[in-house]
Amino acid sequence: MDNYLWEILWQWANRRHPNKSGEWIARKYWTPTKEVKWNFIGKTKHKEEIELTRHAKTEIVRHVKVKGTASPFDGNLVYWSKRLPKSPDVSTRVINLLKRQHGKCEMCGLTFKDSDQWEVDHIMPTMRGGKDWYSNLQLLHDYCHDSKSARDGSKGGRIYDKDGETEEPDEVKVSRPVLKTSRSGDGLA
Repeated sequence: MDNYLWEILWQWANRRHPNKSGEWIARKYWTPTKEVKWNFIGKTKHKEEIELTRHAKTEIVRHVKVKGTASPFDGNLVYWSKRLPKSPDVSTRVINLLKRQHGKCEMCGLTFKDSDQWEVDHIMPTMRGGKDWYSNLQLLHDYCHDSKSARDGSKGGRIYDKDGETEEPDEVKVSRPVLKTSRSGDGLA
């Protein structure tokens, strides 16, 4: 994969600088290191160098098989809560909160499962001066988070959809049960 990426980058660099020699292009974009002769390096607007990570340096993370006949529906919540932090789609922040809370929701005390929806909550809401510090965070089920936010008023009196769109109370699109006719009276408006 690294060879393929090198070829694509080399073609890109040649297209970008059609009047420059291969030696010039190599000096501009590739820098040799102790480990690798051809190391692709880009520069930011602030002249900071950023190195492209090679595929060969990517750690292999093996999938851990489910033990025996275990199932998320068998009621063994301890097994599934221990497995949850190893999931690749769980952020580091959530993993740390899961460990600190021993895999349980701070509000209802129930164990988090794979199928649960959770939200990171500020214990002291940020709108009331709470900081975005780890000590001010807790992991809650989404329904526990909704009830806590309604209780402490951190949603500002608005109703929030899961899509992030806000709705004002009593904001509705009124339907019309009877169609109006046009002014001329010959058809529908």
